[in-house]
Amino acid sequence: MTLTLPRPFIDIEASGFAANSYPIEIGLVLPDGALFCTLIRPESDWTHWDASAEAVHGITREVLHEHGRTALEVAADLNRLLHGMTVYTDSWYHDYNWLARLYDAAGCSPKFRLEDVLRVLPVEYLGSWGSMKQSVIAEMDLKRHRASNDARILQSTLHRLIG
Repeated sequence: MTLTLPRPFIDIEASGFAANSYPIEIGLVLPDGALFCTLIRPESDWTHWDASAEAVHGITREVLHEHGRTALEVAADLNRLLHGMTVYTDSWYHDYNWLARLYDAAGCSPKFRLEDVLRVLPVEYLGSWGSMKQSVIAEMDLKRHRASNDARILQSTLHRLIG
């Protein structure tokens, strides 16, 4: 019997959902369960800020400027950690655009592929995704809404549904 490792997942917190929004935090969980999470210092032309998004993720612009890392540093870390992998997300459209914004600012390209989790979820499990995700959230009892916690929730949800 072959052991199937969980798939890697990424989650991105952003300045909002407008077309000019940008990534402010990226979290990963790798197949072995290792976590990576980092704040991103906004580029000078990244000015959009949605107070309702801040209310959800709890990250202020001041925290980003004080503790965030540059787009180049974050892109380099993502490429090192995810090189050659397919990494999954539950919000492909937004995450793809935010990663494109990050890599554009860094002046380089991703060395991994981003894929929507729904592409690997068999149709018979589509109706179970939401309820399984809520069960995982309740069991994990994570106190903070952060990107790495969200990535862990997504990875656990998929692994419980299809292994």
